[in-house]
Amino acid sequence: MKTLEDLLDEDPAGRYVLVRSDLNVPLDDAGEITDDGRIRASAPTISELSGAGAQVVIMAHLGRPKGGFEEKYSLAPAAARLGEILGAPVRLVEFGAKSLPNMAAGDVVMLENVRFDPRETSKNDDERAALADELVALVGGSADDLGPAFVSDGFGVVHRKQASVYDVAQDLPAYAGGLVLSEVEVLETLTGDPKRPYVVVLGGSKVSDKLAVIEALLPTVDSLLVGGGMCFTFLAAQGLGVGSSLLEKEQIDSSRRLLESGKIILPTDVVVADRFAADATTKTVPVDGIEDGWMGLDIGPESVAAFAAVLASAKTVFWNGPMGVFELAPFAEGTRGVAQAIVDGDSFSVVGGGDSAAAVRALGLPEDGFSHISTGGGASLEFLEGKTLPGVAVLEQS
Repeated sequence: MKTLEDLLDEDPAGRYVLVRSDLNVPLDDAGEITDDGRIRASAPTISELSGAGAQVVIMAHLGRPKGGFEEKYSLAPAAARLGEILGAPVRLVEFGAKSLPNMAAGDVVMLENVRFDPRETSKNDDERAALADELVALVGGSADDLGPAFVSDGFGVVHRKQASVYDVAQDLPAYAGGLVLSEVEVLETLTGDPKRPYVVVLGGSKVSDKLAVIEALLPTVDSLLVGGGMCFTFLAAQGLGVGSSLLEKEQIDSSRRLLESGKIILPTDVVVADRFAADATTKTVPVDGIEDGWMGLDIGPESVAAFAAVLASAKTVFWNGPMGVFELAPFAEGTRGVAQAIVDGDSFSVVGGGDSAAAVRALGLPEDGFSHISTGGGASLEFLEGKTLPGVAVLEQS
């Protein structure tokens, strides 16, 4: 696999470089970015290319537009924030443009949300290839090594077979960006021979979202700690009542089977509420004491202490998914406590992106307290499941 360092050694000065970044950041109702982690993580590769004199053209997406321009999914906030980080303007190229603005060596422009074109995510190979050809044509692309190049640096999308991720890499000399390379190296550490004890912490809403990765991880981990909404399906599999808590009845049998491994550790107490709201009435109860009409929205302090005790002796930790509804203050302490336990330990610790990474920043936890914070929740999980990631495979073939 060719890397960013290979491209820099070739001297990209004066060359157009198409960069696929992951700038899919959360926005509030006013269109303000609430977590710029992915933009900050993308900046180093862009900065290196710009500093080497490349003409950098960024491709990225935001949200799930239905096709055509939608103001709420515009990348304008991301372009502005990236420009602040780089200390240089990042011009946004309007959707549907057939040419780029005049660019000098070191300039950076960003194409408007690539998912405004439905061909980006099409299952039809020819449709995706047609869009890839148009993207490459913007930079006058050909297979000539002295011409334009493609750098894949959006790890959060490499598990998708999409035009700007997969097909463009077949049309231009392709290189793995620094972010993608570091993500793959870290995850290979987890799937290789991790130092033990190896502890995985999983949270989030649904067992169905994590079923495949749990099945893949159970043979290799020493302990698997389960919190978040998904824990209630496991508790139901033990014959416990869960009140109005989130429950996937169709996953109870699968959860019961997974529990037979003896490696899954569940909460022993939970914070319950009479409704889903920051000002709800709350109380902490043992897991066998959840009454009808009450919903579990966080793990309790006893569970935090038990999870922390397991994490204290861990040498390798992978965490994906919050322990509760951390966005609401009454239900944030479970996530905060478990995350702090990881920080306080001396393990090689990986935060698996998504809501877990957002929680680290929202709760004010030190980012440097973790060995690695991934930018790709879904991509991280699929890698650990052993799936082939199309956006990585195409780089290996390039």
